Amino acid sequence: MLKLTTTTIPMLTPWGTVADLGSEILEGEGKAFGAFTHGNPESPVSGGFFAVTKSTFRMVYPFTEHAVVLEGEVTLQNETTGEAHTYKPGEGWMIEKGTPVLWTVHSPRFVKHYMAVV
Repeated sequence: MLKLTTTTIPMLTPWGTVADLGSEILEGEGKAFGAFTHGNPESPVSGGFFAVTKSTFRMVYPFTEHAVVLEGEVTLQNETTGEAHTYKPGEGWMIEKGTPVLWTVHSPRFVKHYMAVV
């Protein structure tokens, strides 16, 4: 039987803004923070914590990602299909590399844990 436990969010390092990570900020500051739990930015497979402040931004996914929300609320909209979904703590998604996504972070801070494959 799989036992799920509560994850404690570690101290996260400032990563600049989501624009520094290749996104286009449409509203808000989009300050980004993170911590790797597996690999690093150059690894073909990496994982970790990612946080961003309240903002709206557009990005084309540079990797395939599975993520689970730990804190806050975000709406992700696939800009190709128009499909949108709002995610809250405990909910997750899988997004394929190359998908254009519009992020709307509704809470003051949003945190996810993710695994990414380039």
